[in-house]
Amino acid sequence: MFGARGSIPSPGAATARYGGNTPCVAVQGTGDHEDRLVILDAGTGIRLLGQQLTEQANGAVNVDLIVSHTHWDHIQGLPFFAPAFGLGNAVRIWGARQGDVALDVILRQLMSPVVFPIPLDALSAEISVRHVEGDAFEVDGFLVRAIRLRHPGTTLGYRLTPVDGGGHLAYVTDNELGAGGDYDVGPSWREEMVKFVAGADALIHDAMFTPEELDRHRGWGHSSYLEAVTLAVEAGVKHLVLFHHRPERDDAGMDVLLARARDAAARQRGTLEVSAAQEGNVLTL
Repeated sequence: MFGARGSIPSPGAATARYGGNTPCVAVQGTGDHEDRLVILDAGTGIRLLGQQLTEQANGAVNVDLIVSHTHWDHIQGLPFFAPAFGLGNAVRIWGARQGDVALDVILRQLMSPVVFPIPLDALSAEISVRHVEGDAFEVDGFLVRAIRLRHPGTTLGYRLTPVDGGGHLAYVTDNELGAGGDYDVGPSWREEMVKFVAGADALIHDAMFTPEELDRHRGWGHSSYLEAVTLAVEAGVKHLVLFHHRPERDDAGMDVLLARARDAAARQRGTLEVSAAQEGNVLTL
């Protein structure tokens, strides 16, 4: 886990334990497949990941980067991803169009000379941008399924399964599970979401707000920890990882939120394990 904070980086002593970097999760194969790497989102956490990949590389770096959506906190680290600057490296970027705007156009705007000194097309690595237009695709060693989320813009959740067997990981950040907002999803969306995450070994899900805070933020495209717990229990998920932490919430506040989430899971009489994403944490499936 290289970044779990939502909206804007929030570094400092008060957030040191859970971390202040915006979303970035690395999914790596094990055993004979350790060279397989999929990156979920390119928030500021991707900078440190890129440094590690460059330092540890034994040859070219070859990765797939899957973007949930192009709001600033999910792509702002891409211009600082070191492997993108390495000749011989390959970075394949996957994500959705935003309306009629192609993903490569958005990324070129992100690195336009008016806001960043090095254009996307000047990077030394081989950069390819591919649109996620169906509900399933395959990257190196992983089958990936996608689902539309309830969040402003075109935002996708993903479920990753190793093609040769292994644990299932669902990554569902920036998602409003409750009432509120006007989103382009059908009336059966809730049932589809339960099926999408059903039985996952781990579900990383938006839990930005407490129930009390959520009442003031309906329509913002985010969930409370209670809604995330309820979904995970309903879907028979084994391990829920609370994600997209509110930038104003310090470590002490996160401790309280996590304790309340675990209490909620216990009251629902499930066997759900609940944790909160922390930078540096490793989860083995």
